[in-house]
Amino acid sequence: GFNTLYPMGFHYTGTPLYAMAKRLSQNDPEIIETFTKIYGIPAAKLDGLKEPRKMADYFRNDIKKGMIEIGFSVDWRREFTTADRLYNRFIQWHFRWLNQHGFITKGTHPVAWCPNDKNPVGVVDIQGGVEPEIGDSHLVKFESNGTIYPTATLRPETIFGVTNIWVNPNTRYVKAQVDSEEWVVSREATETLEHQNHSVRIETELSGADLLWKEVVNPMTNTAVPILPADFVEPDNGTGIVMSVPGHAPYDYQALMDLRTRSWTSSEPGDVVRKIEPISIIKLEGFSEFPAADMVKKFEISGQKDPRLAQATKDLYSKEYHNGVMTDNAKPYSGLSVESARQAVIKDLTSAGKMASIYELLNRPITCRCGTRVVVHVVDNQWFINYGDEEWKKKAHQCLDEMTILPEERRGEFNYTIDWLRERACARKVGLGTRLPWDMDWTIEALSDSVVYMAYYVLAKYLAKEWVIFKKFEKDPQKLPDSFFDYLFLGQGSTEAVSRETGISKRILEAARREFSYFYPVDMRHSAKDLVSNHLSFYIFHHTALFAQDQWPRGIVANGFVLMAGDKMSKSLENIIPLRQAVAKFGADPLRIGTLATAELNQDTDFSETLATAIQDRLIGLIFQSRKLRRKMAAKRAYSTLDRWMLSRLNTAIQAATTAMERLRVREVVNIVLYHLENDAAWYQRRLGPKKTRGDARNQVLRQVFDSKARMLAPLAPHVAEEMWFTLGNKGLVVRAEWPKPDDRLHDKTAEASESIVKQTLEDTGEILKATGLTAKSITYYAAGQWKLSIYQKALTAVQSDPKRQGEFIKEIMSNPDLRAIGKPAADYAAKSYQQATQMKEELRESRVGVQPNEKRVLEDASDFFKREFRAEIHVSQEGEKGTRDPKGRSRFAEPYRPAIFIE
Repeated sequence: GFNTLYPMGFHYTGTPLYAMAKRLSQNDPEIIETFTKIYGIPAAKLDGLKEPRKMADYFRNDIKKGMIEIGFSVDWRREFTTADRLYNRFIQWHFRWLNQHGFITKGTHPVAWCPNDKNPVGVVDIQGGVEPEIGDSHLVKFESNGTIYPTATLRPETIFGVTNIWVNPNTRYVKAQVDSEEWVVSREATETLEHQNHSVRIETELSGADLLWKEVVNPMTNTAVPILPADFVEPDNGTGIVMSVPGHAPYDYQALMDLRTRSWTSSEPGDVVRKIEPISIIKLEGFSEFPAADMVKKFEISGQKDPRLAQATKDLYSKEYHNGVMTDNAKPYSGLSVESARQAVIKDLTSAGKMASIYELLNRPITCRCGTRVVVHVVDNQWFINYGDEEWKKKAHQCLDEMTILPEERRGEFNYTIDWLRERACARKVGLGTRLPWDMDWTIEALSDSVVYMAYYVLAKYLAKEWVIFKKFEKDPQKLPDSFFDYLFLGQGSTEAVSRETGISKRILEAARREFSYFYPVDMRHSAKDLVSNHLSFYIFHHTALFAQDQWPRGIVANGFVLMAGDKMSKSLENIIPLRQAVAKFGADPLRIGTLATAELNQDTDFSETLATAIQDRLIGLIFQSRKLRRKMAAKRAYSTLDRWMLSRLNTAIQAATTAMERLRVREVVNIVLYHLENDAAWYQRRLGPKKTRGDARNQVLRQVFDSKARMLAPLAPHVAEEMWFTLGNKGLVVRAEWPKPDDRLHDKTAEASESIVKQTLEDTGEILKATGLTAKSITYYAAGQWKLSIYQKALTAVQSDPKRQGEFIKEIMSNPDLRAIGKPAADYAAKSYQQATQMKEELRESRVGVQPNEKRVLEDASDFFKREFRAEIHVSQEGEKGTRDPKGRSRFAEPYRPAIFIE
C-alpha cells in the first residue's frame, strides 16, 4: 500500500565504537589506514574522531548521505540514534517493565568475556561478528598417586572405551593446587579455571614429554591406561589433556594409527602402542563395531592435521547420540540409548566426586574487536535477561508459528535458537548506551537495547515535530514518566491523566497513540542471516513479553551477505567499496540492481564491477528507448498477431514479476523485467523490421510495454524508472503510480504459439545453412498437413489424460476412416507425436493443447522477416496442397510447429 512506514535509525550502543576510538587514540596504524585509505577520511579529521560519540556521528552522517544517494525512500522525520537521551529514557522504561515482570535476573553465570576490557562480549563486540557459543564440558578425573589428570569431554558416556589419555608433547603443563585437589593441566587451562571461580596455585611446571608413558586410573572402570603423545591436543582447549576413545572418536583413532607407524628410539613405547586396541561401546546401525575407523576410511583422512577430521567427528557424534545404543562393554549402562547413558554417567561420576565441569567456547577461537582472545568467565552479581523461562519460550514459539519467515528455511534455526537460549548478560561496565535504571553502574548492552526500537519511530517524529513541548524532557529525561510510555505503547492509562502528569497536550498524545496503533505491528523486519541466532530471536521474545498479541511481529526477512567477485569483503583483499564511493563509481541504480541480480534472499549476493557496468549500459538503453516513444501517437490501430504476442508476453511478465515480488524473490523480478521482457521487446522489434506507413501499431504496443516496465522497475531502479516515466509523457511520479495488474484478456495462446513457430523456423533454417555452407537464393517452407495437425492435437490431449496408453492411442487414430486411408504414414506419425507429447515439458504441452494456429498463414505473415534475415526469396506452401512445388519431396517431413525446409 501507499501508507508504508520506512524509517531509519542509527545504533550507537556497545563496545565496537569504544574499542575503535581507543585504537585511534593510540594511533593504531591499522585503524588509521582503514579510515584514510578505505573510507577516504582526511588525516586531518582523525583527531576529531577519537571520542566515541563523535566517531559515531561522523559515520552516521556519511551513511545517511549514502542512503539518500542510493535512493532509499526513508522517512527521515523519524530518525534517531540509540545514544539520544530520550531514546535512553524509552529503553529504561522497557527494562524497568521487564524487571517488574520477572524477566530480569541477577546472579552467577558464564559469559563470553574480554579479559582486556573486563566485560561480557556478544556478536557485535567480536571480530567477524561471531555469536559466542558456550558449552558445559565435563572433566573426568583420571588419577595417579593422588594427582588428578582431568580430561575435558562432551561425551562422558564414552569413558568405557578409553584406551589411553593424550597430552601434547610440545605443550607446557603445570602441577597445581586447584581448590582442594592437586591437578595436572596445561598452563593455559589455569587461566580458564581462574576465570571460572576456581582457586589455582601453581606448584611445578612440566613439559608434555615429562608426562608420557605414565599410567593413570580410569575412575569408572578402575583400569590403568597410559599417557600417550598426540599433536592434535590443543593446550587452550579444555585442560590440555584428552581421553582417547579410538573406537568411537575419529581424532583418537587417527592419532593411534599415526603412533603405530612411528619409528621409536626404544622398543618400550612401541610395545605400549601395539598393545592398545579400540573398545566397542556403542552399537550403531550401518557401521562396524568401530565406527571411528569407518569414518576415517570414508573421509580418506591422511593424518591428525587433516581438516576433514572435524566433519567426520561431527557427523559420527551426531549419529551416535541420536541412534546409538550402549553395548555390553558399558555395563551397567548396556542397552541404554547414548543420550540416557550420558546423563546416568554424569550423575554417577559427579556423586562419586570423580567429575567436575568447565565452560568452553564451542566455536573458539574468538577475538574481541580490541584484539584480545575471548574466554569464558563466570561473573557474580551480573544482570541477565532470562530467555530460559519456559512460558516465555512458549509465547516466542507461538509468535514464530504465526510469522512469515523469508526464506522459509530459516524457520528451523529460529526454533532451535528459541529452544537453546538461556540467561544472557544484558549489561556491561563500558561502552555507549543506556544506563540500567535501577543500577546506574551498568550500561545495557547492544543486543538488548535494540529489540523494540521499531516502536520508537512513531515517537521520534513527534519529538522532532513538537520539539517545543519535548525539549524540557531532553534536558532532564527522568521527568518523562513511565506512564507516558505505558499509554503510548501499551494503551494503559487515560489521555487526561498522562496529559496532566506530563504537560503534553491531549492532541499530541492522542495523535501519537493513534499513529502507533495504525502502523504497529511490524509487517516485515529486514536483517542479516547471521542475526537469526541472537538479535532477531531476541526481537521476537521481547515483543511477546511487552506487547499485546495483535502487535507481535508478522514477518522477518533474513538476507545474505554481499561478496565482491566471489570473495568476502576484507581489508587484506583490498576489495571493500564504501557505499558512497560505489554510488559515485557505478551510479545508484546499477549498484542497486547489481546487488540484487545475483542471488535470492538466503544466498550471498556476488557483486561484480563488470556486471554493474553492463547493467548501467542496459538502464541507459531503456531511457533512450523511452525517449523515442515520447512523441504523440496517431489514432489506435488494430493489433496484428505479432502485436498480440508482445502484449501476451508483457502480461506473462507482469504475472510472474507480481508473484515473485510478493514472495520477495527480487532477483527473479530483476531477471523478468530487465532481461526476459527486454529480450521479448527486442525480438518484437526485430520481427517488425522497418516502420510501415500503414497498420503499424508498434509505438502503441511499446508504450504499453515501457509504461509497465517503468512501474515494475520503480522499486528496483527508482531513478531510471522516474526518468522513463517522465520521458514517456506521464504525469506525476512513477513511485506514486500503481504496480501494473495482469490482464487475462491480453493472454493469447494462439499468438504465442504462432511466434514459437517463427522462432523455431528461424533457428532450423540457420542451422541448415550453417551445416551445409549454402548461400540461399530461395527458401520454401512447408507447413504440416491438416491430418498431422489433427493427430498432434489428439496426442497432446491423450497424454494429458493418460500418458501410458500409446498402443491404444494408435488404434484410436487408425479407427478414423480419413486417417486410416492415409495408411502407414498416419500410424507412424501417431506413434511419433505421442512420444513427443510424452517427453514434452508439461508447461509447453498445456500451452499447445487446443491451440491450432494457421501455420501456413503464420509463415506467410513472417515472409518479410525471413527475407530480411536470410536475404533470399521466401515461398510458403502446405503439405498435400494442390500445385505445391516440391522437387525434393521435403514437404513430407513437415510437422506441427516445425515446417519442412527446402533451400535453393
